[in-house]
Amino acid sequence: MMNVTGILTAAAVVSLVGIFVGLFLGVAGLKFRVEVDEREAAVLAALPGNNCGGCGFAGCSGLASAIAEGKADVNACPVGGDAVGKRIAAIMGVQATDREPLTAFVHCQGDCGKAGVDYTYTGVQDCRVMEFVPGGGAKSCNSGCLGFGSCVKVCPFDAIHVKNGVAVVDRKKCKACGKCVEVCPKKLISLIPYKARTAVACKSTDKGAVTVAACSAGCVGCGICVKNCPAQAVSVSEFHAQIDMEKCTGCGICVEKCPKGSIVRI
Repeated sequence: MMNVTGILTAAAVVSLVGIFVGLFLGVAGLKFRVEVDEREAAVLAALPGNNCGGCGFAGCSGLASAIAEGKADVNACPVGGDAVGKRIAAIMGVQATDREPLTAFVHCQGDCGKAGVDYTYTGVQDCRVMEFVPGGGAKSCNSGCLGFGSCVKVCPFDAIHVKNGVAVVDRKKCKACGKCVEVCPKKLISLIPYKARTAVACKSTDKGAVTVAACSAGCVGCGICVKNCPAQAVSVSEFHAQIDMEKCTGCGICVEKCPKGSIVRI
């Protein structure tokens, strides 16, 4: 027959241990608890939750913490834009400044019909490994888009795709997170104002003769665009045209005058 006294003793011991552990955990929780800034939680709730890292912080939680601590602007989220920035400004009790919308743009038109090819490549389909292959890739232009879609793989918004050998951005989907900009080994992608209407779709800095031999749409640095721009927004450096977006009025004269079609309407 089971000893009743032993059972009661065991039950009492277990109860006392449970009470002790509960008290210990309660005291430890009070002593080591981390104070949570209510504003940080509210900011995190206001953010879109894409965790793309386009703000420069480790996801939305990292940005929320930085905003709450005053280490980041309230409109630092490129995905949320001004709408989210204004909501966060209200939470933080500050005035939100307007942030110019940006979009990614690929400075290359060297597709399969325009860019020459030096050899047939059948290796790893990743732009980032091209620095280890002869000539930096099979295309004759060493400055052109490699077309293996490393940018496509990192885009969290399905806003960029390779078409006919060249990456193309869907401006309506692009949130300007900058992932594609970071991953492109040729530095062909940049963030430009969404309102921009013209851009130079070439990054080659080779001499004209070299560029012409490599791609029919490459900029040769002839300077015709410079001479015809009424806003003096175009310049040529290292055989390459560049547009000052702050000066550009979008008149399109440079697009019409460019003999190689290197400047395009967007």
